[in-house]
Amino acid sequence: MTEQRGTTEQRAGIGRLTAAIVAVAATLPYLTIKTLWLTGDPVGVSDPALMDNGQMLGMNALTFAMEAAGLLLALAFTMRWGMRLPAWLVLLPLWVGTGLLSVLAVTTPLIVLIGGLAIFRGGPIQSWVYMVVYGGFITLGIALMTAFALYARDRWPAVFATPVRLPFPSATRSFQEVVAWGALLVATAVGALRVVMAFDGAVQAVQNGLKALLAVGGAAALVALVRRRGNGPFWRPLALAWLGSGSLFGWGLFSMIVRSTGGPLAYGGTGVADFAELFGMLTGLVMGMCGAFLLAERSGVGHVQPGQDALERQDREGDRQPADHGHR
Repeated sequence: MTEQRGTTEQRAGIGRLTAAIVAVAATLPYLTIKTLWLTGDPVGVSDPALMDNGQMLGMNALTFAMEAAGLLLALAFTMRWGMRLPAWLVLLPLWVGTGLLSVLAVTTPLIVLIGGLAIFRGGPIQSWVYMVVYGGFITLGIALMTAFALYARDRWPAVFATPVRLPFPSATRSFQEVVAWGALLVATAVGALRVVMAFDGAVQAVQNGLKALLAVGGAAALVALVRRRGNGPFWRPLALAWLGSGSLFGWGLFSMIVRSTGGPLAYGGTGVADFAELFGMLTGLVMGMCGAFLLAERSGVGHVQPGQDALERQDREGDRQPADHGHR
């Protein structure tokens, strides 16, 4: 995305600063536990031998890196240098991270409400670890998404100030429409599989129900964005398409990594579950790439707000001033 002049020097407001600080604080318990596990301290583990498993060490290192990336992004949202980072370096990890965290932030409280704290008991990890970890995930998800929304509003104001119907030249619009409609078709099939999987129990019903809604809703929002359908602001369907595609890709990729590496965390999935995860990952990836093309072509356009039309004189001298200089 192109940058809007002058905004890279803008200081973080109190809202963005507060949300980012909360996000940083939310990562510290998880990073502390993972550091202890990686250095050989089995704190909170009922079976210490579990931490000596090679696959477990690899997964701990991976999840540590994922949480550390969230911490670094939260810091970037508070600093001026964060406004100068390449857009892809911010958007790519945020897309995957918010896709993962949004599901946890919504489903975990519902699952606890249905099953109580007993759902955290009985495994090789002590229950207090789950409560600390998932409490941190919920806090991190809410705080990081809030900080990012405020950061994006300052860095890419046109996303929040322009309508879905904004006309702009697009060399790939026909291709985007084909991809978006195809993604909606596959996402609907994946969502249907999620509904079938929801009958496996209360916990599965909550998780798969939300993932199904995000998959279909996100794909439908992408179609609306590509076809420029809707009377509201651009950011609303963009947010839904963002979360839907990020959830599909993030959870599909994570599940494929866990199941392919084996070890204690490689819980066995049914053929239906594996099919849903694989095609969910691929569909999310395609949706993300389609959205990237859309945003790239939409950026750099001289946007004019409808309310500014009155500034143009009747003699059409071209003296109207643009509301902004496009996306950054």
